[in-house]
Amino acid sequence: METVLDSIIQGVRLDLAERQSHTSLNQLQECISLIAPALPAADILAARPFSVISEVKRASPSKGELATITDPALLASQYVAGGAQVISVLTEQRRFNGSLRDLDAVRANVAVPVLRKDFMVEEFQFWEARAHGADVILLIVAGLDDSQLRDFNDLAIHLGMSVLVEIHDEAELERALNISPKLLGVNARNLKTLAVDLATCERILPLIPKDVVAVAESGISNVLEVERMVAAGARAVLVGEALVTGGEPEQTVRQWTEAGTQARNLFLKDGSS
Repeated sequence: METVLDSIIQGVRLDLAERQSHTSLNQLQECISLIAPALPAADILAARPFSVISEVKRASPSKGELATITDPALLASQYVAGGAQVISVLTEQRRFNGSLRDLDAVRANVAVPVLRKDFMVEEFQFWEARAHGADVILLIVAGLDDSQLRDFNDLAIHLGMSVLVEIHDEAELERALNISPKLLGVNARNLKTLAVDLATCERILPLIPKDVVAVAESGISNVLEVERMVAAGARAVLVGEALVTGGEPEQTVRQWTEAGTQARNLFLKDGSS
């Protein structure tokens, strides 16, 4: 039975083939040779007690259009003004209404690391991400076999990028740990059904090794939920929908960063890690 994730990946492959028809790997490699090296996103996140990875997100498969974002660069600037340490940009076209143009606009306007948020299923996409200035890429364990997971991780690191490895359950955690990730995200959204349950994060975050930056993803909509994720072990949250629909992105990022940092520092003071 085809899942939502299967359907999304099929569309990603079709759109990728279209881009490959007019952009060669050599062209991407030439672009990479002319741009600055990737920023050390994993090290930046590891150096802070808590961070809000703030996302430029126009739409989602579960809710359709979320926000009309006329100026993604301005939105990203508001995130940074609020204290965002990493900006995530959706580039998947069919379900999220994203594009590499959004990535280009954000990269040109902020000085913090930028995550290309997409469904990475071919090596070409990694060269493409770096050529467009991405500092971080996402690897979704549910959509990759072990060989792809290892090879894609190696390629991203070779290109100087950090890797956010995304998991949904304990079996995927075990597979992810085999590639020694620095950033490990637990997605509360089941990509096969689109159902969201923050209890998924609460169950899996405590299992992540303490030397890995644990990131809670999806379904976080208020300060109490930020604190709930920190209590479970998150050192960062990745948030899109609540920021693009809330109307006060800068203020929200600032409030959540302060709340998460205070909660994290409290746990550290009490001897927790």
